[in-house]
Amino acid sequence: MSRLSIHKLKEYKCRGERFAMLTAYDFGMARLAEQAGIPIILVGDSLGSVVLGYDSTVPVTMEDMIHHTRAVVRGTQKAIVVADMPFMSYQANPDDAMRNAGRLLQEGGATAVKLEGGSHVAPLVQRMVECGIPVMGHLGLTPQSVNQFGGHRVQGKTPAAAAKLLADARALEEAGAFAVVLETIPAVLAKMVTERLAIPTIGIGAGPDCDGQVQVLHDMLGIYDDCRQMKHAKRYANLGETIRDAIREYRMEVEGRSFPTEEHSFVAEAPLPDSTRAREAVAVA
Repeated sequence: MSRLSIHKLKEYKCRGERFAMLTAYDFGMARLAEQAGIPIILVGDSLGSVVLGYDSTVPVTMEDMIHHTRAVVRGTQKAIVVADMPFMSYQANPDDAMRNAGRLLQEGGATAVKLEGGSHVAPLVQRMVECGIPVMGHLGLTPQSVNQFGGHRVQGKTPAAAAKLLADARALEEAGAFAVVLETIPAVLAKMVTERLAIPTIGIGAGPDCDGQVQVLHDMLGIYDDCRQMKHAKRYANLGETIRDAIREYRMEVEGRSFPTEEHSFVAEAPLPDSTRAREAVAVA
């Protein structure tokens, strides 16, 4: 079974069909996402906070991304797999950027890479595309710049900021990006960008008018129900509570000697010597 082409997303846009993108970081969750019909899976550097326990995406390394991308690729057959380029994997110089993007495709097995930034990264995007590396852009709240922004703040709220974001989106499109993520910007601005670009926009906290939407898997499943309440995230399940209850029940059954039972045990093919005779045989030997 062959994977979807990145051009499929533009076909969705041309037909006015919305599509869903979801993050995944391991084999099992990627497999479930594809079985549920998700056409495009993002191995986001959000794994830093939701899987590795960091305070931000900044500590995530290339080795982290390659490791998790491989797992997601193994768990899928049809979905487009996009891998985030982590912090400082493309900002230092173009040669390093090209090498790292190539690694995500060659070693990680990704279909495409995603990087943050607008006009200033457009020449790099163009070079990657010319070398056969599909690139997804990312504008608005760019998590790798969270320290510069002073936190997770809505971007593009002023006329000047909105004009710059629109210009950045056009620059990415002209450079050859096949899609662009719009994160945490006013809905009206996301609509403007979507209407002005021929390539698909994918929103997260950017209103209902983007061509696609993306969510962080752990947010929508309610894994961290005590600390990850995001305005832009809709919780479709409360698996954190379900998982805790299951683990608690297991612990109590072990402590109460009700697990395991004969149902969960194995039997020998023939009678074994009792322990006294067995010890005597060992002593004689």
